[in-house]
Amino acid sequence: MDPYAALRYREFNIFLGVRFAMVFAWAMQFIVIEWQVYSLTKDPLSLGIIGLMEVIPAVSTALFAGHFVDQKEKRNLLVKCIIGFSIVSLGLFILSLPQLANHISASTILYSIYFLVFLGGIVRAFLGPTIFSLIALIVPKKAYPNAATWSSTTWQFASVLGPALAGFSISWIGIHWSMCLIFGFSIIALIGLLQISRKPILNPKLGEPILQSLKEGIRFVFGKKSIFGALTLDMIAVLFGGAMALLPIYAQDILHVGAEGFGVLRAAPAVGASITMIGSTRFPLHHNAGKKLLLAVFGFGICMILFGISTSFWLSVGALFLSGALDGISMIVRQTILQLKTPDHMRGRVASVNSMFVGSSNELGAFESGLTAKLMGTVAAVVFGGCMTLLTVGITAYVSPTFRRLDLRKDIEEHEAIT
Repeated sequence: MDPYAALRYREFNIFLGVRFAMVFAWAMQFIVIEWQVYSLTKDPLSLGIIGLMEVIPAVSTALFAGHFVDQKEKRNLLVKCIIGFSIVSLGLFILSLPQLANHISASTILYSIYFLVFLGGIVRAFLGPTIFSLIALIVPKKAYPNAATWSSTTWQFASVLGPALAGFSISWIGIHWSMCLIFGFSIIALIGLLQISRKPILNPKLGEPILQSLKEGIRFVFGKKSIFGALTLDMIAVLFGGAMALLPIYAQDILHVGAEGFGVLRAAPAVGASITMIGSTRFPLHHNAGKKLLLAVFGFGICMILFGISTSFWLSVGALFLSGALDGISMIVRQTILQLKTPDHMRGRVASVNSMFVGSSNELGAFESGLTAKLMGTVAAVVFGGCMTLLTVGITAYVSPTFRRLDLRKDIEEHEAIT
């Protein structure tokens, strides 16, 4: 297998640059918002509300977004998504003006931030399915698995640098100019995307009634055991096992490491995932994919428990690093399953269901973490989430022997045979 197969296509390299800029900006923006909101409120529940404000529109519009993406030209639709994100970033930049705090109350600033996060959730509902669908139009089918790996690796690299730079930039240049930097990256992404040509619409059912279209997409996902199993496992693990929303509390009140330490903690999981994904270009995870996914999520839960009880900064960094490396395995397997087993004309709808299962579970997980931290304390909330992750893996392994035996080698060979 050629580890650089997808990189031999010029537009795919441009696409990776666009995706890096967008994920970098989005990840950095979320971190800056978390820091600003917790500094305003000192309330862990306020961190959970950030996730809730993004997940409500993302979930409620996801299925419609998938239908819309399958019906429209993908490049121009992604242009509109980036413009929408840029508007949200510009609004957050204005809200962070230091002199604004002298004229309006902190609660007004807080609710305005929540409103802009809500608008960003609507944009995200369309962004994920559009990106997923566009990949398949840039590279040939034989390069799908390799393209999925490189795309996920780029996502993780951006997730490393975005949070890390957010922590340092808050310390060095403040929240306001950090928001300005985020807006600049969104403009860079927009300029890069315009270098990619428009793509054909491959849906043979243009104009299909929306209800019929949505039913077909849902029926497909629930009927494919490999897709449904991977999405369900990852959704529940992220929902209960993620502790990222509570990192400002750990950085400020438990580990006492400030904004720079916060950036290191936030970046550690993505560093681990990036290393995993780079390695996967040389050592694919297709053999015994089901077992590897189950073991990876189990290990992720152990890492979350270790992080929860740690009072050492570097032990906490190590636990988050390992959790990211294991989460990288989960992401690669899941994305490969989706790319290999989804027909071209249904990519938008399948990606939307994926965003409802997995993407939105990050924000619901943030709300769950904030709520449980409010009710039982921060450390207990993280340990509880890790234990729930372990329980989820055990139940999945027991009730789904088909998923345990999942192997993707045959699917890979079939796609590589396509010229």
